[in-house]
Amino acid sequence: MIQRQELPLLWTGFMATLSGVGLARFAYTALMPQMVHAGWFSGEQVAYLGAANLLGYLLGALAAAPLAERIGALRVLLICWIAVALSFAGCSLPQPMAVFFVWRLISGMAGAVLMVLGPSVAMAAADPSRRSILGPLMFCGIGVGALLAATLVPMFARTSLSAVWWSLTVLCVMALWTGWCAARQISLHAPVPASPVASAPAPSASLWSAAVVLVFIAYACDAFGFVPHTVFWVDYLDRELHLGAAYASTQWAFFGLGAIAGPLCAAYCATRWGWWGTTTGAYIVKAVAIGMPLLFASLGAHAVSGFLVGALSPGMAAITSGYLMQLIGPARHKKMWGYATAAFALLQATSGYLMAFIYAQTGSYRQLFVLGCAALALGAVLVASSRLARTAS
Repeated sequence: MIQRQELPLLWTGFMATLSGVGLARFAYTALMPQMVHAGWFSGEQVAYLGAANLLGYLLGALAAAPLAERIGALRVLLICWIAVALSFAGCSLPQPMAVFFVWRLISGMAGAVLMVLGPSVAMAAADPSRRSILGPLMFCGIGVGALLAATLVPMFARTSLSAVWWSLTVLCVMALWTGWCAARQISLHAPVPASPVASAPAPSASLWSAAVVLVFIAYACDAFGFVPHTVFWVDYLDRELHLGAAYASTQWAFFGLGAIAGPLCAAYCATRWGWWGTTTGAYIVKAVAIGMPLLFASLGAHAVSGFLVGALSPGMAAITSGYLMQLIGPARHKKMWGYATAAFALLQATSGYLMAFIYAQTGSYRQLFVLGCAALALGAVLVASSRLARTAS
């Protein structure tokens, strides 16, 4: 049960994840085929524009802590909420690809900062005994944003593509207002650290043990491998398989439902099967889910694939973070998680541009799902091996 005084904390983190990834990133996934159908861009161009958001996410993840230290976390949150809303408004009219690229880059940068600082500010002000309850609920904003995009895009696309962008802009403004009001309440009742992601220097001894290195590389494999579903899934179903915009939007809604359920299931699974077992199982399940569209083309198979990848998008971060904490302890966890987040953003951006290039050369998304499945399978092997590496050390 969420207590009344915890609502500002919940809304701050929830609206940050909803705006930062649920809308700033995942709404574009639902829009990609619509932009091609409307004649705004070609399939190759929308693929590269999707990768622009991933590049922005990398830059934003690296800039979040320095910005918070320099001008304060709450001011940075407000600026980024505004930037996300402006990026949607800026995309509401047909423009040259270079202009769209800039807006998608801005949305990625602002979205990453919101993802890093929003939950961190809220969790820093929460009672330690309540963080395990509040944290997963905050990250449900990712799935809610994807679900809203899956609902709004087909609804307003019947009017015009510009109407879709403006409806999402209004949604961003509502999230901005709700999140900012909640963040201000936090500042009135609890001191907010200038840099919520900073930590005291930790000794480097055994920080990079063999087991930690294996999990670290596996997390980078996850960043590389889940891009086909999170960027190209809707366009693949709509234009390559010719299943239509309504079908693709419905499948994106399954992804959103999964992203809502994922963070809530992560803690339960870790309690039942332990961090190593849960992390290994998560990588195996995600590899199978990414590869399913290559073997099955039914509505049920697509729904299961999208739901599982959706659940293990925010869920994988929580699971991997928990396993790393078990390996190195809480004192050094923040430092290691900062490295892992930066590596994740780098591999995600690299994957986005590589896969956009492959699509531009081949005209098909199928090879991308092969790469994604292989990357997660490699990640599963690495995580499974980490137990042996830990025993040997």
